[in-house]
Amino acid sequence: EGDDEAEQPAAVPTGPHGVVLPDGCANQLRYGFRSDDAEQDSRSEDGERGEHGPLDHELGVVAELDLRHPTTIPAPLRFGYGTNGLTDLRLDDALGLLADLGYDGVGLTLDHMHLDPLAPDLAERTRRVARRLNALGLGVTVETGARYVLDPRRKHGPSLLDPDPDDRSRRVDLLLRAVRVAADLGAHAVHCFSGVNPADTHPDTAWHRLTEALTPVLEAATAADLPLAIEPEPGHLLATLADFHHLRHALDDPAALGLTLDIGHCQCLEPLPPEECVRAAAPWLRHVQIEDMRRGVHEHLPFGEGEIDFPPVLAALSATGYQGLTVVELPRHSHAGPHYAEHSLHHLRRAALSPSNPPADSPQSGPAQAAPASRSAPGPQPATPTRAAPAAPQTVHPPTAHTPVAAPVTLFAPPTRPSTARAEGSTP
Repeated sequence: EGDDEAEQPAAVPTGPHGVVLPDGCANQLRYGFRSDDAEQDSRSEDGERGEHGPLDHELGVVAELDLRHPTTIPAPLRFGYGTNGLTDLRLDDALGLLADLGYDGVGLTLDHMHLDPLAPDLAERTRRVARRLNALGLGVTVETGARYVLDPRRKHGPSLLDPDPDDRSRRVDLLLRAVRVAADLGAHAVHCFSGVNPADTHPDTAWHRLTEALTPVLEAATAADLPLAIEPEPGHLLATLADFHHLRHALDDPAALGLTLDIGHCQCLEPLPPEECVRAAAPWLRHVQIEDMRRGVHEHLPFGEGEIDFPPVLAALSATGYQGLTVVELPRHSHAGPHYAEHSLHHLRRAALSPSNPPADSPQSGPAQAAPASRSAPGPQPATPTRAAPAAPQTVHPPTAHTPVAAPVTLFAPPTRPSTARAEGSTP
């Protein structure tokens, strides 16, 4: 999940397939897992969501907002923190910490430290976690980017692109397990990624492997009424928003396929600034990860140490009506996880209350007029807007690290964006 220092992007930031964003989607504020005429929520009066979902009376799972129906009403942002940044804490302690700090939810990475997806008693462990989440009032997204979870010698291997079909099937099995866990937890999405294109593999072959591998996972997600939210990851086959649209079209635009948007990755390599990426991604947005980052360097940074101006990003996110979690992702900062969890929530709340980001119920915070074009209609990519230059990074003094954080890795020289000077100190 965003920390492969040796991975190089497989294509220029605008995408290797000539795929452009649909006409008008930079201003498109439509959101939802289903269309406007979607069927009503499948929950019955006694709280059941069917054989693939949690039973409120059995697990005590509180019914969350229905994130599978569309809305254009500006929504209050709901912040979470990723457990991959709290690996030195027991899961029970990590969840308690986040609840005490005031987080709305958690990005739960399936790994051997917290919730082992390969454990023989996975179902019982999942039930215990569901009860704990409910008791704490935390929402959840299930994430699948754990290091070494399938292979003790390959950090994120095998992937969906592995040349060995048996190895690809192991990653598929992990994702199928993740869908079952997510359904039992009442999660709002399952996160995944493509993986790095193996050496000597033609891109067409890699894309074929990816679509083939995702098909059974999408079928399971559809049956569970859950979105599968794939993340564009620097250095991976699917690295950009343009690559996401290529996959979407290759799979014939399945309803269950959604997008995980990492705000830092937008800063790292997308041609649009992060707030415009949010607007462009809105129709497919199912999960959001957030951290600071610098242009052209894939390193997840604490807030204030990178270049992102967060108030416009959070304002754009709220305006889309996105109701899922916005999860802080700092996987290399577990050595000081409690400190960074507290610091991150303070920063996000301050940025969300910035004058450039009015509350969701404020009259001036209403959504812009959505473009009338079909979400899949081709059209020219929106022009790159002007963007303010970043303020000087703030200094953060965490507790003494037990292990050093890896040095930043410069991936490539991304295209420049026009910028204008910004008043010093305008970033919270």
